Amino acid sequence: MKWQGRRQSTNVDDRRGTPAKGVAIGSGVSGGILIIIIVIMLTLCSGGDLSQILNSGLALQEESSSYQVTQEEEELAQFVSVVLAETEDVWTELFAREGMEYIEPTLVLYNEYVESACGIAGSATGPFYCPADQKVYIDLSFFEELQQDYGAPGDFAIAYVVSHEVGHHIQTLLGIMEDVQNLQSQVSEVQANEINVRLELQADYFAGVVAHYIDRMSLLEEGDIEEALNAASAVGDDRLQKQYQGYVVPDSFTHGTSEQRQKWYFKGFKSGTIEDGDTFNTDDL
Repeated sequence: MKWQGRRQSTNVDDRRGTPAKGVAIGSGVSGGILIIIIVIMLTLCSGGDLSQILNSGLALQEESSSYQVTQEEEELAQFVSVVLAETEDVWTELFAREGMEYIEPTLVLYNEYVESACGIAGSATGPFYCPADQKVYIDLSFFEELQQDYGAPGDFAIAYVVSHEVGHHIQTLLGIMEDVQNLQSQVSEVQANEINVRLELQADYFAGVVAHYIDRMSLLEEGDIEEALNAASAVGDDRLQKQYQGYVVPDSFTHGTSEQRQKWYFKGFKSGTIEDGDTFNTDDL
């Protein structure tokens, strides 16, 4: 993707190097400070040397805040910010066509752990969208995992992930997310999983819509769409289950098969409209 020199979004909350509140004692600044307070109280009661404890506390804080951003990671953060800006432009235009106002989401960059309105999450969670605060959360280390462990390299594989999470924001603004959550609370686990598959495939479709307009701006490079389709395939339920447990359980699928995810992403790329992305009223997933 031709992104150098493009506008970066201002809706980025960079929390890298900032520990999440509520993380258990011993993991991060919050836990360390609590331990120091306890030790200080015990030291005072026993008549010990308080200066050594205070110096240790300062050292712990300094060590906890020593997170360093590499040049490669900073460039990745800039790229993600540009992709977010492209989604803002695309969805602002499409919502305006429908007589609606597009409310831009915030992208939160973090490392290791993050606190959201949906709870505290770790890097292992992967990129996610929280409808309660309308924010997308990404630990940039995931993209290294996407390339090495999932076999999905390329900058447009990254663009697919960002656009997919923004797709969930579109669902929130359109009221789809709330309807789905209400419906899922009334049905069995298997049925709730099936509904969630449709939700995720629609987010894939919306990601494809963003690629449609990026292409119309002549920003795509050779192989970009193939990178996105490869990433969509890499995170298919059937492929992941086969890879990690050796067999598949279709009733447990929550995101869709590799084929389905590729299909709906490509459909969004070809269509470029909101209307053609109705995954909830079709038997042809």
